[in-house]
Amino acid sequence: MGGAWIATSLVVLYLVGASSQEQLSTRECENLGFTGLALCSDCNSLAEYVKDQELVSDCKKCCTEDSNDSMTKITYSGAILEVCMRKLVFYPEIVGFIEEEKDRFPSVKVQYIFNSPPKLIMLDDAGEHKETVRIDNWKREHILQFLQGKVKPTSAV
Repeated sequence: MGGAWIATSLVVLYLVGASSQEQLSTRECENLGFTGLALCSDCNSLAEYVKDQELVSDCKKCCTEDSNDSMTKITYSGAILEVCMRKLVFYPEIVGFIEEEKDRFPSVKVQYIFNSPPKLIMLDDAGEHKETVRIDNWKREHILQFLQGKVKPTSAV
């Protein structure tokens, strides 16, 4: 009888855990560092490489369900790369992007905000903030690839 009770308890705990896959607020997700993972398929990819179930669970609470690949096709009119100037020394990849690659993206502006972690704030046609992506540990090529895929090309004058 003890084994059956334990098995039943585990099933109940699993169901309670599964139902607690509530979405977290944008701020909670940003504090966890997950705002850059917009799609739940990204969390599934994360789970293949990271064996920390709590981390994967947090990721799934901050993601958007993939809907026929429409999310990956969303593009933005521009972006703001926000970072604290005093902390730039800790982010050589971001410094490299700003100094050597940023000019390739005229619609991307750099904004120095005291104590801000490095992030990309994606903008719509009206200049409104639509998505925030933390880029603390991104390499320069990841920033380039992301912006090439997410920021609409600007027409040459």
